[in-house]
Amino acid sequence: MSPEHPDSPESAPPVPDRLDGLPSRLLGLAALRAERVVGEKLAGADARRWHYAVLAVLAESGPASQAELSRRTRIYRSDMVAVLNELAERGHVERAPDPEDRRRNVVTLTASGRRHLTRLDRLIGEAQQELLDPLTEAQRDELVRLLTRLNEGWHP
Repeated sequence: MSPEHPDSPESAPPVPDRLDGLPSRLLGLAALRAERVVGEKLAGADARRWHYAVLAVLAESGPASQAELSRRTRIYRSDMVAVLNELAERGHVERAPDPEDRRRNVVTLTASGRRHLTRLDRLIGEAQQELLDPLTEAQRDELVRLLTRLNEGWHP
C-alpha cells in the first residue's frame, strides 16, 4: 500500500495500548494477512484454499466419501458439494457411487488433479515464504510449534 492509502500503516492512527499487544488481536491480524496472501497466490491458479485442502487429503489418503472429506478438511458438507463441483468441472476429481453403499459418492483424485496439486503446493510454499519472510528459520519453527500447541484438541 502507498502512504497515501487511507488503510496504510503510515496513515493509520495509533492503536490503543490495550489493543496493541493483545494476543487474540495479533493472531486475528496475522490470520487475515495469511488468508489474503494465500488467497492471492491460489487465485493466480484459479484455485481457492478449499480446493487445495480437498486435493491434499485425496493425495495423502486416497479416495474418500464426501462426508469424510468434509470431516478431514473441516469444510461444511453443504459447501463441500460446491467445492467438489468446481474440482470435478476442471477434471481434478471424479465422483462415483460407492460400491459398498450406493447412496454415497466416493471422490477420487485424477491425474490432472495431481498435477494441479503440485502447482498449488508450489504456490502455497511461496505464500508461506512471503508471510513468514520477517522471521528467521528458528522463529518460523517456533511459531509453528506454538500455533500447533494453541490449536491442540480444538476442532472448528
